[in-house]
Amino acid sequence: MTQPAADKLAWNVQEIDLSQVDLPRIRNNENLFYLLIASSFIESGADLYTSNLVDFFSGDPEVSSWLQSRWEKEEMQHGQALRAYVEHVWPEFPWQAAFDDFFKEYATLCVAEELEPTRAQELAARCVVETGTSSLYRAIMSCTDEPVLRQITDLIRRDEVTHYKHFYHFFLRYRESECLTRRKTLGTLYRRLLELRNSDAEIALRHVFNHHNPTASGRYRHEINQRVSGMIRRNLPVDMTIKMLLKPLLLKPNVQKALQWPLLGVTQVFLRMPI
Repeated sequence: MTQPAADKLAWNVQEIDLSQVDLPRIRNNENLFYLLIASSFIESGADLYTSNLVDFFSGDPEVSSWLQSRWEKEEMQHGQALRAYVEHVWPEFPWQAAFDDFFKEYATLCVAEELEPTRAQELAARCVVETGTSSLYRAIMSCTDEPVLRQITDLIRRDEVTHYKHFYHFFLRYRESECLTRRKTLGTLYRRLLELRNSDAEIALRHVFNHHNPTASGRYRHEINQRVSGMIRRNLPVDMTIKMLLKPLLLKPNVQKALQWPLLGVTQVFLRMPI
């Protein structure tokens, strides 16, 4: 797979003109307030899990070089873009203080021990993560008419799809060398799908609440969760998401097609943001 130039990202956060934000279209959207800030926290912690992956793939210059020269830089830029947008629309939210608290907790969980036991399995897991993020940003883009937010989420979505393609390319190489079975691959995909419902998003959203509405009741948090989850489900690019999830299994086209509809409900349950 051809590697892009290390110093040339697909886009630059400086190109985003925040003065064009249509504040009346976004300012009072409580669902997107929680979702965008939580997403900005997770993206801004990219350097932590990149270092874990670089160590994990030590000795493989193709993977480790791409992780450092492209993936980490693009993930961090996602965080910068989302943070800039959030601080422009909701300047009263103490982003840095909330992120610092989030990162303290996140750093204790984002450790090398959480990676999959083999490189092929970890690459399959990364395909699930990139599927989730690309689907999430596509959903956000679909449920807002604020033009700058649509621009940002589309740029991030495109990056995440490219990341998926790279991880999948690396996965195929390691799958062959490790003789990874379809059953083990399926187990990896399932485990990582379970994790999408927990951990990162849950921690991030909790810290948004802690700094924005610390006295919020459990009932109120549940209500927000239901609204955000419903918004994502209604706008989820289902066909694309399921195809991306199934691709590492290397199924025959007729088998993959037969599985797509049964997986619809499962996918919508897993790919949501829990609070």
